[in-house]
Amino acid sequence: MSDAEETKVCAALVTYVVLTEDEVLRRQAEDMAGVAEVLSIPAAFAAFLLRRYKWMPSNLQDDWFSDDRRVRDAAGLPADCAAPVVATALSPRPLVCAICFRRYPAGATRSASCSSHFYCNNCWRGYVGAAVGDGPRCLSLRCPDPACSAAVVRGLVDAVAGAADRERYARFALRSYVEESGGRIKWCPGAGCSLAVEFVGCARYDATDVFCKCRHGFCWSCGEEAHRPVSCGTVHAWLAKNKSDSESANWVLANTKLCPKCRRAIEKNNGCNHMSCPCGHHFCWLCFKPAGTQGHYACEGDVYRPATQRKSKESKEEATARQARASLDRYLFHYERWAGNLKSLEKARQDMDKLERSELEEMAAAVGIKAVTELDFVTEAYKEIVYGRRVLRWAHAYGYYLDPERDGKKRELFDYLQGEANSSLELLHKCAEVDRKDIFCSGGDSSKVMKKKVLKDYRIRMVNLTVASRTFMGNLVKAFESNLSEVYTMNF
Repeated sequence: MSDAEETKVCAALVTYVVLTEDEVLRRQAEDMAGVAEVLSIPAAFAAFLLRRYKWMPSNLQDDWFSDDRRVRDAAGLPADCAAPVVATALSPRPLVCAICFRRYPAGATRSASCSSHFYCNNCWRGYVGAAVGDGPRCLSLRCPDPACSAAVVRGLVDAVAGAADRERYARFALRSYVEESGGRIKWCPGAGCSLAVEFVGCARYDATDVFCKCRHGFCWSCGEEAHRPVSCGTVHAWLAKNKSDSESANWVLANTKLCPKCRRAIEKNNGCNHMSCPCGHHFCWLCFKPAGTQGHYACEGDVYRPATQRKSKESKEEATARQARASLDRYLFHYERWAGNLKSLEKARQDMDKLERSELEEMAAAVGIKAVTELDFVTEAYKEIVYGRRVLRWAHAYGYYLDPERDGKKRELFDYLQGEANSSLELLHKCAEVDRKDIFCSGGDSSKVMKKKVLKDYRIRMVNLTVASRTFMGNLVKAFESNLSEVYTMNF
């Protein structure tokens, strides 16, 4: 087995296709042309109809051949099947514009497909311009006459609109192929990305990740960043918690105590246990006795009491503060690691970009390799690092919602699997980031034989660490997808 085969990451079956804007435009044109040919209507009207059917030609054709009159009426097409369907018609005789009421010679006013209501080009330009300025709804524009439902389509817009409005209208028309596809195609939400993703498989109900060519990953189900194997519900709850102010209240409970006299919340900002409240009362931070009395610094607060004993002597307020402090500690523990893995993930992406731009070639030259493909194991390792960082990042969101008391066994299994995955990933990341630079960027005058031996040893170590990390991450993902049900069958 070759090194490339050994290091190839086993990916799930790809069920989506990434499309450029040109590919979207070409698909749109093909659908329009196909429907126009089958229904014997202009392509502009085919586009108007296809938008109503979420760009599904088969659904449109089924309805058309079942009851074409109903489809025509809904789209504002002429009811007379024998009459030619045109995007716009010029007046055959002198007419008065029904908007500005000026008289124009024959051919100087035009109508939509109704061929009944004629307006001058200036009024048409203003009418279309106002609609385009209103956004994508301009694609459903109708004849200005309130009683007429004739469609205003691309041919008419191109004939009367200014250059800027034509460009915006064309842009809306292109985007409609994605945004009105009924969810089959979506724009990549990555910053500055103009690519679209078409899902061609069967999306699961929850957490179906797709990855654009720009390297941004997002969940097809909820639109948030890729978070498999954590459920969309957990992600939404976690993000909402991060944005809310609820932790401020927890901080107050965890870091303050109430003055025994006025019940005002007091923060301890010095080392001394002598607290002075603005109301004038002085008390001990540990035992709440009035400060200054004999022996109050030797109170029970300085003596260790077992948890059971402390619990029996806790007041309701003390218990609330202790629980809030524990909840806040648990939240901060998981949040710091959630955010830390994001930073590591972003750094790994930056390293991958550098590798693709020039570093792989520089590395190959440093060790006397002619084919850059011999260093594919480095790229595969970074792919695994990015994947692992993403999994560990969202694992901490999942872990936060495991109640220490209610989900004690699950928590133990989670900590075990997460710890194994994290340890293996850290070793791989160090090998890829630190050890790689020591080998390829250290310079020196080593012989070719020595360089090849060092490279061989490094490749073997990197491949083994990649496989190990993939295995531990796979175990973690499987456990999450089954909601840690293995806890009832495993001993650890």
